Amino acid sequence: MAKAKVKTGPLARRPDNSAFKQQRLPAWSPMLTANTVLPFFFLLSAVCLLLGVWLLLTVQSTQERKLDYTEAGTCDRCFEMRKNMSLAGEPCSCRLDFSIHKTFKGDVFFYYGLQNFHQNLRRYMNSRDDAQMVGRISKLQSSDIYCAPFTRDPSGVAIAPCGAVANSMFNDSFTLHYHGPGGRVPVPLLRRGLTWYTDKNIKYRNPSLENQTLEQVFTGTSPPPFWRKPVYELDSRDATNNGFINDDLIVWMREAAFPNFKKLYGVLHRASKPFSSGLPAGNYSVEISYNFPVQYFRGRKHLVLTTLTWFGGQNHFLPVAYLVTSGLLMVTAAALTAVWWRFGRDGKNMEE
Repeated sequence: MAKAKVKTGPLARRPDNSAFKQQRLPAWSPMLTANTVLPFFFLLSAVCLLLGVWLLLTVQSTQERKLDYTEAGTCDRCFEMRKNMSLAGEPCSCRLDFSIHKTFKGDVFFYYGLQNFHQNLRRYMNSRDDAQMVGRISKLQSSDIYCAPFTRDPSGVAIAPCGAVANSMFNDSFTLHYHGPGGRVPVPLLRRGLTWYTDKNIKYRNPSLENQTLEQVFTGTSPPPFWRKPVYELDSRDATNNGFINDDLIVWMREAAFPNFKKLYGVLHRASKPFSSGLPAGNYSVEISYNFPVQYFRGRKHLVLTTLTWFGGQNHFLPVAYLVTSGLLMVTAAALTAVWWRFGRDGKNMEE
């Protein structure tokens, strides 16, 4: 059998004689002139201007009411109480009164928000056990090492759910009331369906019950140190919304990218009057079960009532960015046009 010849010496390093390796592929080299570049600048400026105005009008069509309740109303007493670790387990409730001057039409979303709380720290984000959260029985008693030091309680009992993310879960609760002509009426909020479908049905699952109750499944586990209830009692009104598939837990476990964020707490249930068309204008009050301390990280807590559009909530960043870009493009195009008109329109000055 004849052996293939192997190239040696300088020929071994020579690229193949192909159009690609010898750089003989056809190419288009446009000649950029003022007649082609300047109209493009003006056109791009006009497009950015139209997009900016359209998005700005869309954002301004939303309605929003933001309330900082950290020390507002009667919550100052609870704020001072939460500074004392010895009173951390004591319940504290407060009330905040506010008014809405214009009816919030359509679906109204109720958010809680935190400021200066960094959920994007890598060590914090890794402090969880995803295998445990999908319902693996073996992981209830033996969680991931990343959960440390929130793996077991002082008595050695395994914590479920483990980790710093679950341990720091926001645990304030709210009851909203409308003070209308008929008196004080509770505002109905939907507390289910707040999560992504993939989270509720794939990423978070309870362990297999196998003719057991949820409490029996979690027997032998302990709640995180900062929790007031075990995981199987997170929602006292709906037994099917407990365990790892609790909506509040799933919403909290999706970490925020920035230190100032808000998370969905509920959606207005528009099944009956006076809330069938939205949130009517008038006076309101919110009863707050004040549990979550913020003074340790110099944070603030607030509530947000808002309507949404296809673009989302009341966020002016993108419209303003488009308008600023449009202005910069227009100024640049005008400056280039003036230079071209003064020096290069006939081509004589450009040749010197």
